[in-house]
Amino acid sequence: MKPPPFAYHAPRDLGAALRTLAEVGAEGGKVLAGGQSLIPMLNMRLAAPGHLVDINRVAGLDGLEVTPEGVRVGALVRHSDAERAGAHPLLTQALRLVAHPVIRNRGTVVGSLVHADPAAELPAVLAVLGGHVRLARWDGGPEGGAEGGAVVTRDVPAAEFFLGPMESAARPGELAVSAFFPAVEEGVGVAFREVARRHGDYALAGVCALVTPDGWARVACIGVGPVPVVVELDGLAGAAGAVRAATDPDDDLHATAAYRRHLVGVLAERALHDAAREGAAAHGP
Repeated sequence: MKPPPFAYHAPRDLGAALRTLAEVGAEGGKVLAGGQSLIPMLNMRLAAPGHLVDINRVAGLDGLEVTPEGVRVGALVRHSDAERAGAHPLLTQALRLVAHPVIRNRGTVVGSLVHADPAAELPAVLAVLGGHVRLARWDGGPEGGAEGGAVVTRDVPAAEFFLGPMESAARPGELAVSAFFPAVEEGVGVAFREVARRHGDYALAGVCALVTPDGWARVACIGVGPVPVVVELDGLAGAAGAVRAATDPDDDLHATAAYRRHLVGVLAERALHDAAREGAAAHGP
């Protein structure tokens, strides 16, 4: 199938991109970065934007900045580039589980977050770490024009960014310019476990976990709710039951709700023990 007609825009700087989005946002403007989710949706007529804003020529959005506080990933950083950088242990683990190499070579980290698929790995990583997404828009001044305008940004925490299946807090006219993944403190172990019907498929359920040296833990679950399900735990005992109680999966053609709920408990136990073991090894005697 072919996509429905749309007007194509290819801005070359952030200001131009945001001005274009401000002008067309109310008419159904969509941003094209990696396009690994958007293009199939267009071809299947699941999306029909009047305008497509291609940001691949916009300078300054392809940076990956590592600081002691964490990793900031620009809107044009591909999955494969972030994976090879190995700048964050949990992000790196999750990226290895994303689809297939051909998808990772083109798809973007930030694009996956904005797509907000509840079965995707990266929203769960951002949620369990307590990261945020930076959104930018064009403020054209009191009359809304380009003259005297400026780029305005806001940081939206993961807990407020994912609103529902395929629904994020990005408003019409806004562009997600980066995502920030907080660093993992010394001695904290991390792990990601998931089960899919075939390698590269979306997971039936998955769990990413972090465990501190004193036994406190947090997990984020995928595939068992409309957004990543975050659960905090005082210890590893009883983790499976606590996680199952917090999830609300649906039946679908791939698995029943009961199976997903059982599976996420098993994965939570495994991810937590993997994370605890990794943290103990890193912490040393």
